[in-house]
Amino acid sequence: MQEYKPFKEGKVREIYDTGDELILVATDRISAFDHILKNKITGKGKILTQMSKFWFDMTGDIVKNHMISTDVADMPEYFRNERFEGRSMLVKKLEMLPIECIVRGYITGSGWESYKKTGLVCGIKLPEGLKESEQLAEPIYTPSTKAELGEHDENISFEQSVSVLEKAYPGRGEELAGKIKDHTIAIYKKCAEYAKSKGIIIADTKFEFGLDEKGEVVVGDEMLTPDSSRFWPVDGYVIGQSEPSYDKQYVRDYLKANPDSDYDLPDDVIDRTIAKYEEALEKLTV
Repeated sequence: MQEYKPFKEGKVREIYDTGDELILVATDRISAFDHILKNKITGKGKILTQMSKFWFDMTGDIVKNHMISTDVADMPEYFRNERFEGRSMLVKKLEMLPIECIVRGYITGSGWESYKKTGLVCGIKLPEGLKESEQLAEPIYTPSTKAELGEHDENISFEQSVSVLEKAYPGRGEELAGKIKDHTIAIYKKCAEYAKSKGIIIADTKFEFGLDEKGEVVVGDEMLTPDSSRFWPVDGYVIGQSEPSYDKQYVRDYLKANPDSDYDLPDDVIDRTIAKYEEALEKLTV
């Protein structure tokens, strides 16, 4: 049996190259503030994989995605065991674009902090008088650069995203920037509407896109998981306050309140975090 080693490890994923395809393995690691925490959230990787598959299946009519299978029976023998079961996704190889595609449907987090100071979110002027956690009249697209592990992403304007893509793909910058913006907003609108009907508000999220062998835009990475999105319960949603969440905001809040924690979580925070992930998956997919 051929053995495989990851050729790349991200904050929470390991990536294996099988030759013609890649296998993305979602670990139980968790990151916050660009740090990988010392603790693992048992079962988190399986939830992320199931949730991404659910959304990829739902949005295939908007844009193609890289998913081939989440069944380890479709993968090389090395992956057909409990270690990889449920947390692995066989995907097409893409040439990933150097842009993080962020969409915000509600004003919260760093966007809210920026708005309070300047009336702007990532350089976009918003109406006066908005309150924390308020829904925007239309979702806004706020791209960023992709940072290396341990570094911070940099928010950029749409025009800057055109320049970044033009430098990487001469003659295609404007086309590619427009396509990933349109796809980002279209996916968000469809999925946010569905999620709200299931009792979950998707406040914001991010997507990553790449080019396939034909040079066509394809959505890759993960999609609409608690690691890449802010999920709020519809029940109890109140404009003008910070909202309770299904995502890792609970971990972020603990770390903010405990700056001396050295990125080490107590058991009760771990337990409550995985319970939130499980609840979100059940609400959305059952």
